[in-house]
Amino acid sequence: MDGGAAELRETHRLTGHADRAWSLAWNPNPGPGAGPVLASCGGDKTVRIWKRAPDGVWDCSDVLDGVHERTVRSCAWSPDGKLLATASFDGTTAIWEYSGGDFECVATLEGHDNEVKSVSWSQSGSLLATCSRDKAVWIWEVQPGNEHECVAVLQGHTQDVKMVQWHPVLSVLVSVSYDNTIRVWADDGDDDWHCVQTLTEADNGGHSSTVWSVSFNQKGDRMVTCSDDCTLKIWDTSVDLSQPTTGEVHESWRHLSTLSGHHGRTIFSAHWSSEDVIASGAGDDAICLYAEEKSTMVEGPLYRLILKKEKAHDMDVNCVRWCPQDPRVLASASDDGTVKLWELRGNVLE
Repeated sequence: MDGGAAELRETHRLTGHADRAWSLAWNPNPGPGAGPVLASCGGDKTVRIWKRAPDGVWDCSDVLDGVHERTVRSCAWSPDGKLLATASFDGTTAIWEYSGGDFECVATLEGHDNEVKSVSWSQSGSLLATCSRDKAVWIWEVQPGNEHECVAVLQGHTQDVKMVQWHPVLSVLVSVSYDNTIRVWADDGDDDWHCVQTLTEADNGGHSSTVWSVSFNQKGDRMVTCSDDCTLKIWDTSVDLSQPTTGEVHESWRHLSTLSGHHGRTIFSAHWSSEDVIASGAGDDAICLYAEEKSTMVEGPLYRLILKKEKAHDMDVNCVRWCPQDPRVLASASDDGTVKLWELRGNVLE
């Protein structure tokens, strides 16, 4: 469906990574008077910090290197914006702190058998989740003095775990995997974490191939996932799965909608903006944007394609992330080694 006047315009191209750019993270709390701050990580074993100068120019302010020995696959800021976690194929997760005008590695988390694929902070900042090719999800508790204690090792996936993501409101964790499933994990109140729901193709209308990415809307009542099957799936996540079930009726998260036919290859990343626009990046080098159709004629939610930006990058688009301070600004990272910034213009939520 034609999105009308909506336009995604490239505003900046950030170069510096000597290998593919894998992942991106916007600092949610860059500090009083500070402009947006973006972290990118890649196959060159480094993390780059990008800041916007008062004149609007973006510069690399810091290069975090010398800690990871292999690809840095994922990066995530703590909710207060003071710490940056980086997950690497060397099997470790590093914690960086910005202090005295410089970044310092203050902790290294070890335990996974091999490549760490993703890292995510809980909304309170008290817990950190990591996942790996070893099929496990680890939950770490942040303690004083930059100490971290592993409080749970979650087993259940039968293949490589691609991404972990905490729910923005509820005390639950989501993991997605090469085994085609989405697992939801919760604490029973005694620090005993267990899987409370598994979303599969057969039982829940889930994906038919590897699930790569997961993102929630701001309220946390919707979730989007994307996959090797070239689809995005929208889920109703309004049920609080962190609460014990009572009685015989077991409420659960459920599939709402499938978006297909827009990307021709694997969709590696999907992200929900605070204005309820979903962005996706894929192996067809394109970026697509979607929004909910505000219609009373259709039962249930219907999502439509706003626009498709062909050849957004020269190679696979590995990550897309909306800026929390400016919800019309989108960042993308690619196998071509570049990070691009885009501005969404026009009326997209008609």
